Amino acid sequence: MDRYTELRSYVLVATHGSFAAAALVEGVTPVIMGRRLSALEDRLGVKLIHRSTRGLTLTDAGDSYLENAKQVLQSFEELDASISENESSVRGHLVVSAPAGFGRQHVAPHAPEFQARFPDLQLSFNLTDNVVDLVREGYDMSIRIGEVLDPNYVAIKLFANKRVVCGSPQYFVEHGFPQALEDLAEHNCLSFNLQGGQHRGWTFLRDGKQVAVKVAGNLYCNDGELLYDWAKRGLGLCWRSTWEIQNEIDSGALVTVLDEFALPSYDIQGVYPQQHYLPAKVRFFIAFLKEVYNRPGYWKQG
Repeated sequence: MDRYTELRSYVLVATHGSFAAAALVEGVTPVIMGRRLSALEDRLGVKLIHRSTRGLTLTDAGDSYLENAKQVLQSFEELDASISENESSVRGHLVVSAPAGFGRQHVAPHAPEFQARFPDLQLSFNLTDNVVDLVREGYDMSIRIGEVLDPNYVAIKLFANKRVVCGSPQYFVEHGFPQALEDLAEHNCLSFNLQGGQHRGWTFLRDGKQVAVKVAGNLYCNDGELLYDWAKRGLGLCWRSTWEIQNEIDSGALVTVLDEFALPSYDIQGVYPQQHYLPAKVRFFIAFLKEVYNRPGYWKQG
């Protein structure tokens, strides 16, 4: 087994806290991850991780080794990127995080086409609505929707998107249209629970400043697609991205309100950690997604 594989496997296990989670990223079984870690410890003659029924904990040596291992892996990535800067092919393993609903519809389905162009590249996707720490959790990049505030990350716009308040025509016939942000307090707003985020409320732009409006309703969940379905059934208002509801807006199945307060952009972005060299696999995947999303009529079909 090569040292790079051992090192990468150790970093994944240490950062994810379990063999199962690390194996999911790597695309192998937990048993294989365990064997890789054992091989590394045997070669070093040092115990890096304590295993017990309560979980995994790093030894002092393992904790020290982890930071150095991350730096070595980054150096490998930068070295590869510097060599393949002008190459038309790429190989290795690309690990991508994306929002669950968006990833299912607009990221993972394009994997076969991308792999047809780069057949030597492995792809792993983690579809979650949680914001992951790309460096600590071992991801090459993520797809994020909305503003990226962390200065340690680079964000590349893939396609324009807005976040709007919408409801069904039936709902507005029964409850009327909100005319101001304060009117949302009088409406049944379908929103994420604490586990799903949005605890600050729905975000708008008023008088040039971002404002968060607390909303309430009788239905909450941590699944955006369910909120979307409830809104289409006339059960309340929801705050959704235009990438998700454009077909329904065009057909009249959903109507948007308070558009004058919508944030100017809540764009779909490719995000990766700041680094001296951008790995070719990340660069090519971002360029590929930009190409796909800008194809004529793409979002009408989505």
